[in-house]
Amino acid sequence: MPATLGLLLLSGMALAACSTVGVRQAEEPPFTVAARIGAVEVRQYGQRIAAETVVQGDEEASRSTGFRRLAGYIFGANHGGVKIAMTAPVAQEAAGAPIAMTAPVAQTRDADGNWRIRFFMPASYTMATLPRPDDPAVSLVPVPPETLAVLRFSGTPSAASVAARTGELVAALEGSAWRPAGAPLAWFYDPPWTLPPLRRNEVAIPVSPK
Repeated sequence: MPATLGLLLLSGMALAACSTVGVRQAEEPPFTVAARIGAVEVRQYGQRIAAETVVQGDEEASRSTGFRRLAGYIFGANHGGVKIAMTAPVAQEAAGAPIAMTAPVAQTRDADGNWRIRFFMPASYTMATLPRPDDPAVSLVPVPPETLAVLRFSGTPSAASVAARTGELVAALEGSAWRPAGAPLAWFYDPPWTLPPLRRNEVAIPVSPK
């Protein structure tokens, strides 16, 4: 078994031991809550860095393909000189520079109808210190500060459930002090094997004050 694939599988098993029962050890981008609209939070995020890939295909298949590409990057398919400890003990055995798992995985559709999948990088990194991806389909991008209306939900994040929750989020913004200012996106915090009732999923829309 190739070393990178073996590391990916072993790391996934280690993360599964926590994620299956709903315990997350992944770093999340910090935010402040500017307002609440019922179950919706209006969050303000600072600048972040993401590893991203663009995938053609249907929503759920594209998410799976994008996740595999990006997981390969953070589990060692990169050019780096420093090994960074992960929650999984086998991380120290990686070739290259394994990067700590972060959450959420972000998915949105671009202007050409393709799906853009992102992993947010740990806050300790800069564009200068992140290792370069080996896969040319993976790129590192700065994400500017933004304000987003976010609705959280559990269960299996199928295309239908994401669409339904996005509709709920849009409806919640009507009559509020906020208006949509960009395309909707979806965030996923747990791997596919997590029990559906324990999953954390979110839909988000960039917003601005009315």
